[in-house]
Amino acid sequence: MEQNIIGNKKIIRAWTFYDWANSAYSLVISSALFPIYFSVIAAGNGTHETKFLGRTYNSESLQSYAISAAFLIIAFISPMLSSIADYSGKKKRFMYFFSTLGAIACSCLWFFDGIDTLDIGILCSMFAAIGYAGSIVFYNAYLPEIASKENQDHISARGFSMGYIGSSLLLIFNLTMIMFPEWYGNISSGFAMRFSFLTVGIWWFVFAQYSFNHLPKDPVSRPIQKDILRKGYRELRSVWKQLQDLPYLKAFLIAFFFYNMAVQTIMYLATLFGVQEVAWPDEKSKQSGLIVCILLIQFVAIGGAFLFSWLSSKLGNIKAIIVSITMWMLICIGVYFLVYLPLDFYITAAFVGLVMGGIQSLSRSTYSKMLPPTQDHASYFSFYDVCDKTGTVLGTFVFGYVNEVTGSMRDSIIALVVFFFIGIVLLRRVNKLNWYSLNLNK
Repeated sequence: MEQNIIGNKKIIRAWTFYDWANSAYSLVISSALFPIYFSVIAAGNGTHETKFLGRTYNSESLQSYAISAAFLIIAFISPMLSSIADYSGKKKRFMYFFSTLGAIACSCLWFFDGIDTLDIGILCSMFAAIGYAGSIVFYNAYLPEIASKENQDHISARGFSMGYIGSSLLLIFNLTMIMFPEWYGNISSGFAMRFSFLTVGIWWFVFAQYSFNHLPKDPVSRPIQKDILRKGYRELRSVWKQLQDLPYLKAFLIAFFFYNMAVQTIMYLATLFGVQEVAWPDEKSKQSGLIVCILLIQFVAIGGAFLFSWLSSKLGNIKAIIVSITMWMLICIGVYFLVYLPLDFYITAAFVGLVMGGIQSLSRSTYSKMLPPTQDHASYFSFYDVCDKTGTVLGTFVFGYVNEVTGSMRDSIIALVVFFFIGIVLLRRVNKLNWYSLNLNK
């Protein structure tokens, strides 16, 4: 990697801007509007059962199954694709492919206009998730190539903050169409929802072009050959062997798997908890209150990302993450015992935003700092992504299973506390294995 790439302001700006582009998917599609729209459409047949590709599913479970399937697919293929990208020097091209796939899939949700087009809605949501998750692997791999170790915490926080701001602005615009249809010629709520999905695809594709125009090319470039799969596998096996010789890096990945399992479960299911466990005065208050909470989390997370970046400079990365996880545990315990009314939920949302931004940005930059001198960054980050995606699938499954057995989502929160506690125990082991030359701890 050429020296002038490290710390290049234009390249760093382009890298952080991709968060601005793709985060519209994670907020509008994953968290805010699509789950609401899907539940309305799926319930349109008057039953709790929905047919998809010839098979009958529970309506409430079908969407979560689809997202889980998408995550499992990307967790399965990303290590091999990443190793091929590292070997061939095509990381940027792979990132562009997945980004474009995700943007097109989001745009095609425009055609999901009723129960008869449910297959389109499910398949497009799956391809959007695959595009998002696939592009993030290669996007994250750029961080150690464009930023010095002492600046990676701050730059990672900048990326997440750009994502929180950009996605929130687009969501606010989308909400005006839904809440004030008279401003747009008295459009229907269904039209406003579908147009929102189309805007996500356009937003993602258009703004991503700035990133792709300025991100550097890979330092190695080889032509795609017939035996590229075999060479990609050999590259992946080489990185796996290197991981075995880096006990602190392997220990961090295991710790990340557990505490991130709880974090991702909360992010995906917090809205559902608010629907079922909070005593809203009426249906309108529930919908507006949940949207307010989502936006509150987004904006508070901006400050949280920079707060924990600053904290890591004082305590070291591992200790700062442990502080964040401890706060997550306290939030979960507080929710279990105290959150019953809308005001309780608003206060909790503010605290969730504070630690969400911090733990996401700091986890990425900490892993990046731990990497040995290498050009195989995409392959290394594919293992990080596998921990992220498989943890999400397992965490949401455990949460749902405990809820099904006990009949209470509050009991499921105990499982999250356990995941967080295991994460802290494993991170303390990372502390003992850490190299002071990496300047991760003080």
